Amino acid sequence: MAEAQVINGVNVAAVNELVKNVESDPKLGECRFHIKNTWSTCGQNQSKVSSFYAAKQEIPHDDPFTLNADEPPILAGHDTGANPVEHLLHALAGCLTTTLVYHAAVRGIKIDALESELEGDLDIRGFLGLSNTVRSGFENIRVNFKVKTDAENIEKLKALSKLSPVFDMTSHGTNVQVNIERK
Repeated sequence: MAEAQVINGVNVAAVNELVKNVESDPKLGECRFHIKNTWSTCGQNQSKVSSFYAAKQEIPHDDPFTLNADEPPILAGHDTGANPVEHLLHALAGCLTTTLVYHAAVRGIKIDALESELEGDLDIRGFLGLSNTVRSGFENIRVNFKVKTDAENIEKLKALSKLSPVFDMTSHGTNVQVNIERK
């Protein structure tokens, strides 16, 4: 049996097989990700990630994940975890990175090193309810990548970054429905 082609740490044959399967049965591409979040005190809360729905089935994670969130002391928190907007920046960085690495691998583009810095501008007057003209979320997010690859790959990587699901959600918006009921 031939050894699997691995580029950027990605098993290219496995990704191509996934693509082939989803092309033949689009229902395999329908995913649903979910978490359960519990508030503890002040700005502290914790999300549990134990499974997700993909390939027409609920798939448990090998080891459930716990994500902690809090606010820094300047925002009356205890600084026991990244705050929610920092988690959003992490999600964007992680998704862009994964997108670039996987899509580059499938296209035979070798990446020797990849790092990013993200920065978002947020005016807390929106969150504090002090202004109706200032939004509660980020006004702008800047993502700066440094990549060690052949020069001719840079423009290709820029185009591939647009395939990131979190990039899509943050740059084009997503419908969010909030339901609050009494426990």
